Amino acid sequence: MKKNKKSRSIWALLARYYLLFTGLLALLFLGLFLVWDQYLGLLLSAPDPQGLTGSPAFLRGEYGSVDTLRYLGAKGGFAVYDGSGTWLYTSTDALPLLDEGELACVPLYASGEYVRLTGFTSPQGEQRWLLTRESYDEDQHPRTQVAVLDDSFRLLEGAVTPVKEQYTSRELDYLTNQWSEEYELGRMETVGGQGQPLTLIFLLPKYFDYQAAAQKAGRVWLLAIPLYFGVALAFILLLNRHFRQPLARLDQAIRKLGAGEAVSAASCGGPAEIEALGRSFDAMAARLAQSQAETRRLEEQRIQMLTDISHDLKTPITVIAGYADAIRDGKISPEELSRYLETISRKAKGLSGLIQQFYQYSQTQHPDFRLERVRVDLCEYLREYLADKYGELDLAGFALEVEIPESRPYPVRLDPFQLGRALDNLISNALRHNPPGTLLRVTLSPGEEGARLLLEDNGRGIPPQLRQDLFTPFAVGDQSRSSGGSGLGLAITLKILQAHGWAIRLLPREEGQGTAFEIQIPPSL
Repeated sequence: MKKNKKSRSIWALLARYYLLFTGLLALLFLGLFLVWDQYLGLLLSAPDPQGLTGSPAFLRGEYGSVDTLRYLGAKGGFAVYDGSGTWLYTSTDALPLLDEGELACVPLYASGEYVRLTGFTSPQGEQRWLLTRESYDEDQHPRTQVAVLDDSFRLLEGAVTPVKEQYTSRELDYLTNQWSEEYELGRMETVGGQGQPLTLIFLLPKYFDYQAAAQKAGRVWLLAIPLYFGVALAFILLLNRHFRQPLARLDQAIRKLGAGEAVSAASCGGPAEIEALGRSFDAMAARLAQSQAETRRLEEQRIQMLTDISHDLKTPITVIAGYADAIRDGKISPEELSRYLETISRKAKGLSGLIQQFYQYSQTQHPDFRLERVRVDLCEYLREYLADKYGELDLAGFALEVEIPESRPYPVRLDPFQLGRALDNLISNALRHNPPGTLLRVTLSPGEEGARLLLEDNGRGIPPQLRQDLFTPFAVGDQSRSSGGSGLGLAITLKILQAHGWAIRLLPREEGQGTAFEIQIPPSL
């Protein structure tokens, strides 16, 4: 069999999930931060046309697969022309389609060249344009080219690369990077993956908008909202599984218990506190079942008691009523009258004794039953009690032997009246069920751990079938009542001794070897 894993407490479970939840959120936000940082860095990074021309996709001629954002930024773009100036590919509609002359006018990327076009009026009053190109030679010495154009952009004198007899307005716009207020163009001569010459035109923003880049990258943080709620929902479902299922099992057990079905909630699972609640529920259900069984037993006992009381009262009342009716109706002769009256008196006394027994038993069952304890010497109390009983025992033909220590007292707290009633019941029981000549022995044995009081006789003994329920009211049944008893004497004795904190038991004896009752008396405080 598999051993159940040790259940965690609710505190440990909540702490575990809180730490996991916090840790996972921290990892998610760290991941978002890294994505945001990389994306922002990409948006803020300088263009890298060289990297673009060396990328695998570009070398394979798969220009649409080139990561433009990585190499040219968010607003960048590029176009590819072959060696003859034929257009091959454009990554963005913002790039104009250029002819061969216009291609030559686009400045080389990162060449450090600066071209400007300035208008002026000639001495003759004609519109002229001064085209100036400033660059650096291989030794980083500044070099300037100057050309003068007429109002139709026809070359009049000087020369500026690329040298043309006449420029178009578009060519001059590309040459001076005035074709757009937002973008500028750059040209790069390279070769493709097959060694073919290619011309690349790059579209790059003139001015970098750092705020726009930060705002664009900041959109990554919008993912934090669904990620947070997703993680929170996952942990809520996990906690729900840990608590709802065992609580549902416990609820089902409670419903079954209410329906009177046998239940067990100890294996409801879940946190340790819920499992402990399940075990407590099982213990409560077991106690409830025992209580219900005890209630049924007491109810059966009560019904039996009422039946027995009715039986015990009915017989003497019937005899008294019958004899009284016979005397009243004059059916009794004067010679028989004395015998009838004696029978009525005897039955009335027996009836009074039964009622007294019922009253005594009801007293011991009442919640307000209390003892009036006083501190006495048990040895002296027993000697006085037995001295008072000696005459009754002698008249009944019983012998009495007493073994009570003379040398030292044994102080206890007891109710003299109630204890005398309990001892009366034991002795009366012996007188009622044994023939004359029976020996009654009373022995008190004090010790450090308490005293032992033994009341025994050498009479007939108690039948085996009556021993188990001897202290139960009416347990002796008809055998007791036929000999004049109510069947309540030993039950009253048990209640009185229990109220003292003492214990009584019937010692085992063979049938016909007499009866012995042992009373255990704990040390007195």
